[in-house]
Amino acid sequence: MHVTLASWKSEIFEAVLRFLPDWVQIAVLCLVVAVVLATWAYKLKRKLAYRRAVRAGRPVHAAAQYGQGRGADYLGSYAPPTRQDDATA
Repeated sequence: MHVTLASWKSEIFEAVLRFLPDWVQIAVLCLVVAVVLATWAYKLKRKLAYRRAVRAGRPVHAAAQYGQGRGADYLGSYAPPTRQDDATA
């Protein structure tokens, strides 16, 4: 039987929590859960706002589109040449 090991981050997190009093452990765990839920809610809010804008027919700025968070997408004329551009040069 193969048992997967926890990541080193979770091992350190658990080791630090073991030395803290119970009330601090509970508070830290609640804060971690709150941060995860807040991040999830923020992403959901952005996704819904994007969908509403698209359905309403409003123009959506390319940098604001949901799911396109890479900086290379917005370089424009400063973008490195693609392979097709190399062949024509």
